[in-house]
Amino acid sequence: MSTTDDSQRLNKVGLVLHNAAFYDLTVWLMTLGRERHFREALLDRARVSSGEAILDVGCGTGSLAIVAKRRAGALGRVSGVDASAEMLARAEKKARKARESVEFKQAPVQSLPFPDRLFDCATATVMMHHLSRKSRGECATEVLRVLKPSGRFLVIEFGASIGGHGPLRHFHRRGHVELGEIVQLLEGVGFKIDQRGQIGFRNMHFVLATKSIAA
Repeated sequence: MSTTDDSQRLNKVGLVLHNAAFYDLTVWLMTLGRERHFREALLDRARVSSGEAILDVGCGTGSLAIVAKRRAGALGRVSGVDASAEMLARAEKKARKARESVEFKQAPVQSLPFPDRLFDCATATVMMHHLSRKSRGECATEVLRVLKPSGRFLVIEFGASIGGHGPLRHFHRRGHVELGEIVQLLEGVGFKIDQRGQIGFRNMHFVLATKSIAA
């Protein structure tokens, strides 16, 4: 495949990660072995509760989706979507081991394979920086579509780039998305911003937005 073809595919789909085992190891190192605590804190910020339908956009190896299913309970529904077959294969294996029923689908986040107004909440954790600006807008529009009225969307991203080496640098080497840019992106497609700021971990920040009833 030519460099031009690679560039065109990246613009359409975004950066697709394939080394699932290395990805999980990097997250474990980045969180100093406290990944479960980190995931629970994100779900607290997203206000996830029992019985809700949750979508993890760019779910990777499924760790957040699995923790979300435990919180949503038997009456809840959790789905994860990712463009990487390798990531999803590991996600499904982890869900089976955890004995949690999570639906995983392979698809670009710019074209979510779900009907309108299905989910109460959606999450996107450090994946927006893998997309072009145009694709970020398409992704946000799709999330708006699949959320119920008053549905919530939590976006977690890296702030300004950092120097040095190590696992955090590995995650960061693809770039970052400034907080103001996330706010502008979500407001531009029809979300109302509820909260924004630092999450108190590394240099990550968050935006929690709500779909208006009119949208």
